[in-house]
Amino acid sequence: MFIDSHCHIDFPELSDKTEQILSDMKTNKVDAALVVSVNLSLWPGLLKLVEQHNNLFASVGEHPGYEDSVNPTPEELLKLANSSDKVIAIGETGLDYFRLKEPLDWQRERFRQHIHASKESGLPLIIHTRAAREDTIKIMKEEGANNAGGVMHCFTENWEMAKAAMDMGFYISFSGILTFNSAKDIQEVAKKVPLDRILIETDSPYLSPVPFRGKTNDPSKVVYVAQKLADLRSESIEKIAEHTTNNFYTLFSKANRYKS
Repeated sequence: MFIDSHCHIDFPELSDKTEQILSDMKTNKVDAALVVSVNLSLWPGLLKLVEQHNNLFASVGEHPGYEDSVNPTPEELLKLANSSDKVIAIGETGLDYFRLKEPLDWQRERFRQHIHASKESGLPLIIHTRAAREDTIKIMKEEGANNAGGVMHCFTENWEMAKAAMDMGFYISFSGILTFNSAKDIQEVAKKVPLDRILIETDSPYLSPVPFRGKTNDPSKVVYVAQKLADLRSESIEKIAEHTTNNFYTLFSKANRYKS
């Protein structure tokens, strides 16, 4: 019924709880989850995890926050992406000017290389952007990200950025932040995004939705994001589930639809 389009259950906070997470997902009717790569040194373990479970998928990429890692070439990303049918996306990639300060030419170059790999592979991009609104859209346009498509994950920006991304064929994904009382601006964006462009995610183990805020997050809790979306848009949660699930499989077309 629901899909968590972005989680990190390979992280230490969750890596020893896989069976419980899968059980909780089943209880909450969360049929599948995309486990997103952030550091290629950890990627073999991520791939091993998802290959053991039919309802888990993987991406391959290097997060913009890892300044001490080597930028992967498009060829290296392609080789990893082609190594398993479970890999359905490139990323997460993008720009993060909040955590790190200039000079960040290496970060912008990393983003460009991931866009190249996405276009070459035919796999959509998972984009992380924080405090880098103008440069993110600028590089997406310069590198032809519209020819790749993808998702702006854990969206916390304004409507203008959401529209610019959607104009390039991107989806907008909302996390547990949407449930926070302080997230009024994001909630207004969530009301405007067309239903056929929305995804839901946890970004677990982080960003637990209300009423679990401050606790460790996991994919089973994506239902609370869906419920908040339903409330904001005066839609049924069943409609939100149907559209976000269909959107997931439309965007990540390499993923085999999981039936519980």
